[in-house]
Amino acid sequence: MSEMKTIYSSILRFSAYLILLTLSLNVLAQDPAAPAAPAPAAAPAAPGGDEALAKQGEAVFNANCKQCHGFNEVVVGPALKDAHKRWNDDKKLKNFIKYPQKTINTDAYAKALYEKYKPSIMPNHDALPDADIDAVIAYIKTGGPAPAVAAAVPGATSPDGKSSGGSADGGTVTFLLAALLIVLLLIIGVLAMLVSVLTRMVQNKPNVSDDEKEFLFGKIQWNVLFSSPIFKGVATLILVVILFKAGFDQVYAIGIQQGYAPTQPIPFSHKLHAGMYEIDCNYCHTGVNRGKSATIPSVNICLNCHNAIKTQSPYMQKLYAAVENNEPIKWVRVHNLPDLAYFNHAQHVKVGGIECTKCHGNVQEMEVIEQHSTLTMGWCINCHRETVVKAEGNAYYDKLLAMHNKQSKEPMKVANIGGLECSKCHY
Repeated sequence: MSEMKTIYSSILRFSAYLILLTLSLNVLAQDPAAPAAPAPAAAPAAPGGDEALAKQGEAVFNANCKQCHGFNEVVVGPALKDAHKRWNDDKKLKNFIKYPQKTINTDAYAKALYEKYKPSIMPNHDALPDADIDAVIAYIKTGGPAPAVAAAVPGATSPDGKSSGGSADGGTVTFLLAALLIVLLLIIGVLAMLVSVLTRMVQNKPNVSDDEKEFLFGKIQWNVLFSSPIFKGVATLILVVILFKAGFDQVYAIGIQQGYAPTQPIPFSHKLHAGMYEIDCNYCHTGVNRGKSATIPSVNICLNCHNAIKTQSPYMQKLYAAVENNEPIKWVRVHNLPDLAYFNHAQHVKVGGIECTKCHGNVQEMEVIEQHSTLTMGWCINCHRETVVKAEGNAYYDKLLAMHNKQSKEPMKVANIGGLECSKCHY
C-alpha cells in the first residue's frame, strides 16, 4: 500500500505543476495594452478662435438641429455647410432660425428655400436663447464635425495589409479554456496509466495482501453510501438550499420589471431613430436636462419631421388624428419607480453628467424599448458608491472637494457627499 500512496502523491504533485504551468502561460499570453486609436482631427476653430463657443454650438446643434439638418447632405432641410455665406448676414440667419415662418414672408432667399423643400417647414426656435443661436452659427462656421475615424474591427485587415487582431479579453479566455482542457486530458491519461501500472504491480507481486486486492478489485457498495446518515444529511441540506434560493429569488423579484417591453400604440423604433438616424435623446425627451421627468414626447415633436416624412404611413395617420382630435398618444410607460422614491433626471444628467445608456442600456439598438436595469434601491446605492462626482468647473463642490481631499486621497464619490442618506431619495 505504501507504493500506491507514493504514486498517488506523485500524481497530485504532477497535477499541481500542470495547473501552475497553465496559469503561468495564461499570464504570459496576456496581450499588452493596445495603443490608443488616433483621435479624429478636430474641426477648425471658428473665426476669432472662439472654440468654446463653437463647442457649445455643437451641443445645441445636436439637441435641436441634427434631426433635420446635416452639414454635407440633405436630411429634411438643406445642408448647413457654408450656410452663413449663403445668407451673408449673421443677423438674417439668426432671425430665420428663430422665426422661419415669418421670415419666409419678408425675405426672398427664405422664400426660395421654402419653395425648394416644401411642404417641410422649420418650426420656430424662439425659445432658444440668443446665446445658443450665436453658438450654433459659430459651429456652422467651423465646417461641422470632422470625418469619423473608423474603429478597428477584430480580425479585419487594415489598408496596409496588417490584421487588427481580435479582442484581448476574448483571446485570453479562449486560451485559458483550451489550456484547462489540455490539463484535464493529461490528468485523465495519467490516472489511466496509474491504474494500469498498479494492476500489473499487484498481479506480478508474489504475496498480495487482502487490502491491496480490495483496493484494486473491490466493488463500491452504493447502497451503503446512499443509506449513510452523512449522505442523507448532505443531500437534504443541498435540497433545502436550492429551494430557499428559488423562493428568495421569487420574492426578491417582486416589483422588479427588468426586461419589461410593453406594446406601444405606435411601434416606435429607437433603433431606427436614435441608432440609424442618430437623433439625440434630448430632442424628444425635452425635460431630461431641465427637471425631474425626462418627459414623453408630444405629438408636435413627432410632426417636426413627420409632416414631410412617411406622411402616407398608417401609423402616421394616428399622429394626425391625435392632432385633429386634440388628444395625446397614449404611450405605455416603461420605467416606473415606486411613489416612495424620488429621482431627478436633471440632477443626474445635467449636473452629474450621467449618460442615458448608464441606466437605460443601448437604446440605439432596441427595436422595442425595454427596461434595461433593475432600478432597485441596491442598484442605485451601488452606483452612488462607485460614481465619482464631476466637481471640476462647478463652484458648488469647491468646499466639499477641499474637505474631502483633506481626509482622503481617493476621488470624491457620490456616497461621500450624502449619496447614501435616506432622505436624499425618500422624503
